[in-house]
Amino acid sequence: MPGMFTVRRVVSCSLCCLALLVAASTAVWAQTAAPVAASTRVPQPVIEAARGGKCVEDPALMRRNHMELLKHQRDETVHGGIRTGKYSLKACIACHASQTTGSVTAKDTNFCQSCHNYAAVKIDCFGCHANKPQVKP
Repeated sequence: MPGMFTVRRVVSCSLCCLALLVAASTAVWAQTAAPVAASTRVPQPVIEAARGGKCVEDPALMRRNHMELLKHQRDETVHGGIRTGKYSLKACIACHASQTTGSVTAKDTNFCQSCHNYAAVKIDCFGCHANKPQVKP
């Protein structure tokens, strides 16, 4: 009986060691493979420098919340008739339009298009709105 207990214990320890070895090697493989896969799957957004000096909000806040800010401004404009505001789409376009194309969506490297391609999000603003700054005569 004591011999059987020892065999089970050895087999059990061997299986545990094998499981730990597999888990550790999988973790190491995943860490080394992940950056390569991530860098080749989706190109990072290319953002040209804006025309203005400083954005109306912190860039991290704008990346995460720009759609809510634009919706709020839209509601003030459409429902309240208020046509000024630091979150207006016109102000964003005037500052972020490409120096080369004059647009925020004309090429994949333009400001809006680049980030929206990266996030796999469709831009629907410019079905109605101009994607280039409006020049006053």
